[in-house]
Amino acid sequence: MTLTDCPEEPTPVLTAREVCQVLRDAIFGRRVMVRVCAQTWDELYAGMFLVDIEGLSITIFNDCDELDYCEACVSSDGRRRSFASGDRYGTDPVALLSTWEHQILERLLKAL
Repeated sequence: MTLTDCPEEPTPVLTAREVCQVLRDAIFGRRVMVRVCAQTWDELYAGMFLVDIEGLSITIFNDCDELDYCEACVSSDGRRRSFASGDRYGTDPVALLSTWEHQILERLLKAL
């Protein structure tokens, strides 16, 4: 048996709660959020909007100028999280935000 015969250990997955906490940190000004995509929120209007929050790349779906859901996340250490339409409720980090947090995050995204 050689090293190449051993299966690779799977990379741990980012949880919805971890990503939600990073979003909350950005909402409360504890972390810096920057726009990574070329278009602003308003220019995009509908589609995927990419931001980076201190090494965590987050793809958020802009649904006709409204914050909808988190499509995918990738951390600087390679951990990932992807949205799947069959996921149960509570697995989307945006859905875990309070109504107030959701509104503030949407305002912050529009301001980037």
